[in-house]
This record gives sequence, C-alpha cells and structure tokens, in this order.
Amino acid sequence: QVSELVQFLLVKDQKKIPIKRADMLKNVIGSGIPYSEVINRAGRTLQQVFGLQLVEIDRKRHTYILINNLPRAEGQYLCRDKEKEKMGLLLVILSFIFMKGNSVRDGALWEFLNLLRVYPGKQHRVFGDVRKLLTEEFTRQKYLEITPIPLTDPPEFNYQWGPRAENETSKKDVLNFVAKIQGKDPTFWASQYSEAEA
Repeated sequence: QVSELVQFLLVKDQKKIPIKRADMLKNVIGSGIPYSEVINRAGRTLQQVFGLQLVEIDRKRHTYILINNLPRAEGQYLCRDKEKEKMGLLLVILSFIFMKGNSVRDGALWEFLNLLRVYPGKQHRVFGDVRKLLTEEFTRQKYLEITPIPLTDPPEFNYQWGPRAENETSKKDVLNFVAKIQGKDPTFWASQYSEAEA
C-alpha cells in the first residue's frame, strides 16, 4: 500500500493540484490500515527515493502537496520545458506581489503585466489565456490566492502568495531575483530585506 500511495501521489502531483486525504483513502488506502502509518511511510519513501517532501497545506481539509527538496540552482525549477515559461511568469508575479507588500489588487497586477506585454483577455503565444492561467491554474495549484475585495463594483480582487509558493520558494530567493534584475543590492529594499531574512 505504501508503494501504491507513492505512485498515486507522484501521478497526482504532475498536475500540481493539491491532493486530498479523502482521495488517498478512497483510491489507495481503504479502511483497516491506520492512515497515518501509511502516509508517514509513503512520506519517508518520497523523501529518500525522490527527494520530495509531502506537506500538509490545509489541516482542516487535509490537503497535501509534494515539494522538491533537492538543492537547486537559484531560480531554477525542475519542470518540463513548456512549464518553465509558466514558472518564469509565476516567479515574476510572486516577486511583484512580495515587493508590493505581499498583497496586490488585480488592477495593479495587470498594469504591471501589461508592461511585460502580457495582457488579460488576449491569447499569449506561450501562456495562452493569461487571466485563466492566473485565476484558475495557479490558484488551483495553490501558488496564488485570490480574495475578493468587499464592496467593489465592478468586483476587484487581491492577489497573494498561496501555500505552495510559500513552501516551494523563499522570499529571500525572490528578493535576490529582483535585485539581480535591477542590478542592486538586496539591502536596497530595507523592509523586504528584513522580512526575507526573518
């Protein structure tokens, strides 16, 4: 059952969609065997064999993700070529959110993306429908969290880092990325620097 669960988790993780405990119980574990024992042993196997860590990101809903624990060169994500561009865009978005105080309105985010010639509602040759990529794919994968701003008409939304982003990247890496692009020392941004170092 442990190896079945490991395979199940690896397959589920390819789409980067969080995995629910209910799905593990229904599809793999079943009843009769202590759930925590199977999941702990599967977690150890994932860690030792694949360098992946099984992380519970939502304790109420019992939702898990796999995080790559292998050391990686700065800013490099282990992913397929097609995914690399999306991850590059995601890193830029996460950087923007962090540098703007960890939360940005959708209007400000789209203004920023327009500067990069990435427009909502326009098909992008690499990313496809960018609005859909952000509001559906990146939120479903828990890289971004989008919350409605009350009493706005038309409705406005706040964008923040999701639990997968919090677990997969660090604010220090993001600040170093921004500093490298801007050709400045990370200490140039005092409040972000102290937050990244904390």
